[in-house]
Amino acid sequence: MKALDIPVVAWGPGSQPVDEVDAQLDYLTMPKDMTVYTPPPLPEAQDVAHLRRAKALLLEVCNALAACRTGEIPRICIEVGGDLPDEELNLVNQVLGEGEVSIKLGHTATVLIQESVLTGVWRVRYVGLADCHMRDTIEICDVPPIVAAIADSGAADDLSWPDAPPAGILNAPSVLVEVQDRVRRYREAGAPHTVNLSLLPLSQQDIDYLERVLGMGSALILSRGYGSCRISSTQLKAAWWVQYYNSQDLPIQSMIEIGGVPEIVRAARQDIEDSFDRLKEIVQWIDGDECKV
Repeated sequence: MKALDIPVVAWGPGSQPVDEVDAQLDYLTMPKDMTVYTPPPLPEAQDVAHLRRAKALLLEVCNALAACRTGEIPRICIEVGGDLPDEELNLVNQVLGEGEVSIKLGHTATVLIQESVLTGVWRVRYVGLADCHMRDTIEICDVPPIVAAIADSGAADDLSWPDAPPAGILNAPSVLVEVQDRVRRYREAGAPHTVNLSLLPLSQQDIDYLERVLGMGSALILSRGYGSCRISSTQLKAAWWVQYYNSQDLPIQSMIEIGGVPEIVRAARQDIEDSFDRLKEIVQWIDGDECKV
C-alpha cells in the first residue's frame, strides 16, 4: 500500500504576498501527466488453474460490480479471509493492484484503505496496534462509508475561537464564520459548499490561525491522477481541508470543502461500469470456460 505523504503546508497560492517573481508572470506549472488505467500483467490460465479460491473471490468482486451498475451505488463488502494461502492472495493482489486513492483513518488502531486499479473497488485493512492485519476486506462502493464515520467520530458540531484574535489576523475570523454557517446549512439541507482559500486575501498569520482553529482530523486522503490532491478532515464535522498540487508537487489551489467525503475521492457510476468490463475480461482470461460472469 502506498505511503501517505500529506504534509501540513501553507494553504496558497493566492494566500501569499505577491513578490517580484510573481509580478513577472512566473506562473506555477500546471499538471502535465495523468494517471490512466494500465491492465495488470496476467498469468496464463493453466498456471493458476489450481488457485480456485482466488478465482472465486475475483468472480465475486466482478458480480458485485455488475450489481452496482444500475440504481443507487450500494456498498458490497467481501471478506478476503485471513486463511487465504499466500499464492492465492498474491493472485488477488496482482489483479487488483493499487489505484489513485490512498486513505488512512484513525490514530492508534487504524484503517488503511487503498483503491485498486479498478475504480470503485477498495481494499480495506483494519490494522492493530502491532501493525498486524486484523481484517482484510474488499468493498465495492463509491467510497467506503467508514471514511466519513471515523472523520466525524472525533470532530465537533461547532467551533469556538477568541473574540479578539491575535495581532496580524485580518480575514481568518470571517472565513471561520462562513465555514460554521455553511456546515449548519449542510446539516439542515444537505447543500455542499466550497470556500476557495486561494482566491481570498489571507496573510500567513490568517492561514496559521485557520489551521489552529480547524485543526486536522482523523482522516487523511491522497488522490493521485492529474497532479495530486491531499485531503484531511478537520476538527469540525463535514469540513475538509483540500489542496491540489501540480506534477512538480507545488500547490496550485487550496480550499475548505463543506459536505461529505469530497467528490474527487468518490467513484462515479461510469467508473463502476468500466471496472466491471475490465475485471470481466481479466476473470475470463484466467478462468477460461469456468467463468460464469
